[in-house]
Amino acid sequence: MRQPSLIARRVAVASVSLVVAAGAAACGPEDNDAKSSGGGDSQAKKGGTLSVLNSNPQSDFDPARLYTSGGGNVPSLVFRTLTTRNRENGAAGSQVVPDLATDTGRPSKNATVWTYTLKKGLKYEDGSPITSADIKYGIERSFAAELSGGAPYLRDWLIGGADYQGPYKDKKGLDSIETPDDLTIVFHLNKPEGEFPYLATQTQFTPVPKAKDTGTKYEQHPVSSGPYKVVKNENDGERLLLERNTHWSASTDAERKAYPDKIDVRSGLDSSVINQRLSSSQGPDAAAVTTDTNLGPAELAKVTGDKELASRVGTGHFGYTNYIAFNPKVKPFDNPKVRQAISYAIDRSSVVNAAGGSSLAEPATTYLPNQKSFGYTPYDHFPAGASGNAAKAKELLKEAGYKNGLTVTLTHSNSKDFETSPEIATAIQDALKKAGITVKLQGLESNDYSDKVQSVTTEPGFFLAHWGADWPSGGPFLAPIFDGRQIVKDGANFNTGFLNDKSVNDEIDAINKLTDLDQAAKRWGALDKKIGEQALTVPLFHPVYKRLYGKDVKNIVISDWTGVLDISQVAVK
Repeated sequence: MRQPSLIARRVAVASVSLVVAAGAAACGPEDNDAKSSGGGDSQAKKGGTLSVLNSNPQSDFDPARLYTSGGGNVPSLVFRTLTTRNRENGAAGSQVVPDLATDTGRPSKNATVWTYTLKKGLKYEDGSPITSADIKYGIERSFAAELSGGAPYLRDWLIGGADYQGPYKDKKGLDSIETPDDLTIVFHLNKPEGEFPYLATQTQFTPVPKAKDTGTKYEQHPVSSGPYKVVKNENDGERLLLERNTHWSASTDAERKAYPDKIDVRSGLDSSVINQRLSSSQGPDAAAVTTDTNLGPAELAKVTGDKELASRVGTGHFGYTNYIAFNPKVKPFDNPKVRQAISYAIDRSSVVNAAGGSSLAEPATTYLPNQKSFGYTPYDHFPAGASGNAAKAKELLKEAGYKNGLTVTLTHSNSKDFETSPEIATAIQDALKKAGITVKLQGLESNDYSDKVQSVTTEPGFFLAHWGADWPSGGPFLAPIFDGRQIVKDGANFNTGFLNDKSVNDEIDAINKLTDLDQAAKRWGALDKKIGEQALTVPLFHPVYKRLYGKDVKNIVISDWTGVLDISQVAVK
C-alpha cells in the first residue's frame, strides 16, 4: 500500500478497505479476542442488521478501482477473490488462504507461472456459474483508464501488462492470462514473484461477468460473488445497503460467517459523532461498528475510565511504520554521521506521547513492523534509549565537522493526524535541541506536503514520512522504499533515500523467487537490518488502532493483516 496520504481513501486501506486512511489496515488484539470481547461463535446467531458508521464513503465500489488488502472489509462482503486473508485473530490472520480457488496457487518455472483451480459450485447473485473467464475479464477491465485506482502490481508483473489498455480498447485480452477450461486460470509473469498468492487477494481478482459489465456504472450494482449483494448505493458510496446473496453457499466459503441479514453502511460522519454514537449504543447503534474511525487520545482517556466501554474496544496493529526520511543528496544529510547523530538524538518517548501515548503508538527501531509475517528481526543500530542519547549525537556531529552544532529544517504536514503532523515535529525539534541541533519546522498543507516529499526534484533533506503494507510481508514494505529500480523521476517517488545498491536489488530479486513465505520473511528481516545500517531513515513508531463497537456486536475478530474489526465475522444477535 502506498502512503496513506495518497490513499486516504483507498485502506485500508484499509477500512482496509487497507484501504485506508491512517487506520486502515493490522498485530492482533492486545485486550480483546473472539472469546473474551465478542462472545465467540457460541453467542453468534444469524439475523439482524449490522450498521457501519464511517467517516469516509466507500467510493468507487467497483472491484477494478478499489485498492484493498486481503479483499478489503466492506468490499469483501460482496467481492470474492482467488485468495483472501485468513479470518482469525492475531498472527494466524496474517496468512493467505484460498477463497474462490481450491488452494493458494501452484507455482512453476521459478515462480513465473501460477495456476489456480476454482472450486465447484460457485455462483453469482443471479444463480449463474462463476468461471475462470470471468476472473480473467475482471482483471483485464482493471487495466482500463476509466477504471483506474487499483493496485499497480498486475500491470508490472503480467507479461504484456505494461502496454495493455483494457478490454474496452483491446478486445483480444491479455495472452498472459490463460483459461484452458471453466475452472482453471493460469498467469504468466515477466519475473519471479513468490508472493503472487498475496496479490490474488486484491479485488482486481474478483470475477466479473462480461455480459453484465456496465463500465463506470458497474459500481452502482456490481454482480455479487460474496455473501451479500448491493441493493442501494447512494452518493458514491456514502450509503451502501447490502442484503443476503441467496446463491452464496457457505460450503464454498470457509472465511465469511455472514451472520447479519443486512449491512447498512453510512458514511460522511464526523469522527467524534461516530465515537459518541458507538459509546451510547442507543437503538440501531447498539449493533454498529466502524471500519475507519479510531479513538483519539482524549476519547481513549474517557473510555479507559469506564469498564463497560473499555470492554467494547477492539485493539489491533496494521503493518505500518512512521519514520524520519533523509535525502542524502541534500547537505548536511549527505554525511552519514549527521544522519546517525540524529538517530541517536531521537527521544522516542516524547514522540510516542505526541502520537497519543503508549496505548496508540509503539516505539520502533526497525523499519519493518514488529510482526512475524513481515520477517521482523530486532535491531537498534543507533541506540538512543527511551529519551535519546544527546552525548553520542554530539560526538558524531563533531566527527562530521559540526562541533558547534548545526541548523536544519524539518518538513512535516499540518494535518492533525498524529503521524506527520506538528505534534510529532515539535517532539523531534525538542529532542534534537539537546544534541546541539537547531530544527526549524516547515509545515505544509496535506496536498503540498505530499507533492513536495514525493518528487525527486523537490524532496527536502529532512522530513516526516510513513508507509503501510499492501499485504503482511516485507516485500511491499522494503522494495518501494529501497529498491533502486523503483526510483521514479517523473511521478510519485517513495525511494526517499535514493538508494540504488546492487546487493540490495539482487537480494530483493532473490527473495521474490521464494515460494516458501516463511523463508522469505526471514530474508526480508535480514535485509531490513542490513539497510538500516545506512541510516537512511529513523523509525519512530508503529501505530495501534483502538476502535469502539456497539454493545450488541458479537464475535470480534481482529487479525494481524488488517488490525481492525473484520465485519465478515461479526454477529448482532
